[in-house]
Amino acid sequence: MDRRGKRYSEALKLVDRGRKYPLEEAVHVLKSMKKAKFNESVELSCCLGVDPKQADQMVRGVISLPHGTGKEVRVIVFAQGEKVQEAEQAGADAVGGEELISKISDGWMDFEAAIATPDMMRVVSKLGRILGPRGLMPSPKAGTVTFDVAKVIKEVKAGRVEFRVDKGANLHISVAKASFEESKLVDNVKVCLAAVLRARPSAYKGQYLKSVVISTCMGPGIKLDVQQLTALEK
Repeated sequence: MDRRGKRYSEALKLVDRGRKYPLEEAVHVLKSMKKAKFNESVELSCCLGVDPKQADQMVRGVISLPHGTGKEVRVIVFAQGEKVQEAEQAGADAVGGEELISKISDGWMDFEAAIATPDMMRVVSKLGRILGPRGLMPSPKAGTVTFDVAKVIKEVKAGRVEFRVDKGANLHISVAKASFEESKLVDNVKVCLAAVLRARPSAYKGQYLKSVVISTCMGPGIKLDVQQLTALEK
């Protein structure tokens, strides 16, 4: 029995499930769908050909979206000394050391991004089992372990997005809100996919980008034309 709602079923009628759409047309179809009662996130789902179990085939990176994500991002910073004031002035939502670590250990998780200065990582590592599975652990590779906390705070709040391939070789990236103009949504998607293509491991020789689907968080997926998208790498 089909348990889909009326709005989803109506949106599905706008999509040719056997077709792969050029990006601009896919965005137009997505924008033509009836909206939910809230401003839905627009997400990209990419299936990659890599084997994440191989250390030299891990795919991860950071993107600065030109028009942001449309989300309000709450940022915490693990710091001490003069870096505490710097982080507060840059707009961090919470700043601290041992007391902030204890608060998170007790269950507080009211944030979407975490940054740490390098000298704090020795104590922040205690939170690995809590922050790691949620993708919130500060990491040098993601640029979230740094002494330049003010710069990274501003980037994160402006629309800086991290991505990392999961165990199934998939990427799920939130790139915008459904209220975005078509041109801004297209811009964000292009920048996002270009970053994913540049993150291709040098050791991998097969088909890297196998499929890409764009959707709102409550709507049906629209398959994108992978051949068109691979040109973004250039």
